[in-house]
Amino acid sequence: MELYQLTVHELHDLLVKKEVTSKEVTEVLYRRITEIDRKINAYLLLTEEEAFRQADKVDRKIGRGEGIEELAGIPIALKDILCTKGIRTTCGSRILGDYVPFYDGTAVRRLKEVDAVILGKLNMDEFAMGSSTENSGFQITHNPWGLDRVPGGSSGGSAAAVAADECFAALGTDTGGSIRQPASCCGVVGMKPTYGRVSRYGLVAFASSLDQIGPMTKDVEDCAILMNAISGYDPCDSTSVNVEVPDYRQSLVKDVKGIRIGIPDEYFVEGMDPDVESSVREAIGQFGKWGADVRRISLPHTEYAVAIYYIIATAEASSNLARYDGVKYGFRSKGYRDLMEMYTQSRAKGFGREVKRRIILGTYVLSAGYYDAYYRKASQVRTLMRRDFEEAFQHVDVIVAPTAPTPAFRIGEKTENPLQMYLSDIHTIPVNLAGIPAITIPCGFSHENLPIGLQIMGRHFDEGKLLRVAYTFEQNKKYHLKRPTL
Repeated sequence: MELYQLTVHELHDLLVKKEVTSKEVTEVLYRRITEIDRKINAYLLLTEEEAFRQADKVDRKIGRGEGIEELAGIPIALKDILCTKGIRTTCGSRILGDYVPFYDGTAVRRLKEVDAVILGKLNMDEFAMGSSTENSGFQITHNPWGLDRVPGGSSGGSAAAVAADECFAALGTDTGGSIRQPASCCGVVGMKPTYGRVSRYGLVAFASSLDQIGPMTKDVEDCAILMNAISGYDPCDSTSVNVEVPDYRQSLVKDVKGIRIGIPDEYFVEGMDPDVESSVREAIGQFGKWGADVRRISLPHTEYAVAIYYIIATAEASSNLARYDGVKYGFRSKGYRDLMEMYTQSRAKGFGREVKRRIILGTYVLSAGYYDAYYRKASQVRTLMRRDFEEAFQHVDVIVAPTAPTPAFRIGEKTENPLQMYLSDIHTIPVNLAGIPAITIPCGFSHENLPIGLQIMGRHFDEGKLLRVAYTFEQNKKYHLKRPTL
């Protein structure tokens, strides 16, 4: 096995035993990126100088016999929506093509505090608006399992980099499924934590009441390790919740006996790919064989999720993106005659088509005469969806369902039909609207050898239960061991 194929916890053991150095591993990863990223296009920016400086620091610690954290010396990468001090942060948009933050976001800072090695910044749909990473202002990322396929989005660069062994783990963000859907498409593990569990300070906002940072990894144990590193209260973030963070590795128990698993009827929709349905139903059957109490449940307002999401998310995006006006930072158009023309030209040239579409829609639903009919009504139905989950969790411990209705689709297949693209997130959106945690893990492959994801949802701040259920399935079925050939 090549070094780049290892997991975080496997590499940590080698570092501690001094069988390999962090510098050697970092060199291997950059060679891997040089060799294959021209096929994948996962990276927007590499930070080699800083990465080797950090690797040398960890190697010196080990050489002195000092103990190291589990992520120390481990090369990982970041979605390019997370602010990094002194390093360009573009959000996949030309309007921020030259933006260099003067501070690290909290999640980034916490990774640096445990001595992780940051390889670079990863491609994404512009401002996290998309389900395929085709909306990036710079390049299209390809799925390692099929180079003619999308990697999902908006964290497609993160998912593709992990799947292609171009990093050992990555951070993504999830607004309506942007960690879980690409993780499903690329056959990796992705977790969307409870809203408020991980600080959003330094995350460039798309929809503030929905955005959440989370890990994308090769296996469930690595997911627990990253959650330990990035979770916790942050006074810099007003939405951060001050609750105790457990050691998530303690949840990695290979046992689901007695756990009540709910299967929502509404998630098995008409038109779902038959390979997806058969793989997920087979996984559900396995849980029953392992001693879980599997029962049907109903989440009756699920059918409204996509409509609600694209009202609330676009409204918040319209507000958040108003700051990009060509004045304070970011792209400024040339050749304007007055202030208004500078505004309009800067935004017209700086934003891509999908971002403009969502700004226009969000401005419309917030406008006088339409606010009550759209935004207020959507907020009310969002409350009903949250109550659906609360009612369900009185009877079950976790909810299991498909992550996405299809495996990864072909590049260009849905770009001219935004509604079809939006439906890619039909199974993931309710989690963000309710603020609950969810994880996706590989549960099978289509007849075209494309990964299929299983989604596990839980109560607020009960990520540990999700990790336990996911770990049990993973260790029994071993789908995560299958890697794409590049």
